Amino acid sequence: MIAALSEVEVDYPRRRALGPFSLEIGAGEIVALVGPSGCGKSTAMRLLAGLEAPSRGRVARTPGRGETAVVFQAPTLAPWLSARANAALPLALAGVGRTEAAARADAALARVGLKGAEAARPAQLSGGMAMRVSLARALVTDPKLLLLDEPFAALDEITRRALADDVLALWAQARPAIVFVTHNVEEAVYMASRVVVMTKGPGRTAGEVATEAALPRAAGFRTTPAFRAQVEAVSALLSQGMAPV
Repeated sequence: MIAALSEVEVDYPRRRALGPFSLEIGAGEIVALVGPSGCGKSTAMRLLAGLEAPSRGRVARTPGRGETAVVFQAPTLAPWLSARANAALPLALAGVGRTEAAARADAALARVGLKGAEAARPAQLSGGMAMRVSLARALVTDPKLLLLDEPFAALDEITRRALADDVLALWAQARPAIVFVTHNVEEAVYMASRVVVMTKGPGRTAGEVATEAALPRAAGFRTTPAFRAQVEAVSALLSQGMAPV
């Protein structure tokens, strides 16, 4: 087990945002969190990242310092820094020397398909390229746990499909555990070995759908009967999770 949420609840003023909710993440596993808006998916991600503490329940995380990386919906790049400097930022903050940090940043940018764009500033990048820089920044520390909070939501369908394949290819190289939040059911089934469906807020577990097909996905996987059946199973759980209690 790389991380776990055990009967966690998160209370904000005037409302409960999450729970009780439990989730276990195995080493090298890819898990998607799917649920209606406001169900607490991003709250669960913040708990896994150590950015927030639960009001009740327990969070267990085995990765050490610098071994968890988060990619948010917006690339959150520093506009005054180059792609290289943005990707190297976690290393610079950790005290890694400038030369080593730049070399590791360049290698991470190459892994996400941005070799040759190291000197570009965010304003010179497309939305997809900016998200690739954000992914490079997350990967530069070789994390054991990678958390993706709707990273493709603002991108067009062609770009998000290409990035989904890129993420799976990157996962195949180092096999970090990945947890990602998405509202796109097909994206969840395509990318994850296990899809966890949450109820309307405060989010609880409505059910899970496992995908047996090998990762990364074979060409044409989206057109197979198994894929369509799993999409329908997740959609059915979402409908159940939205029903009045």
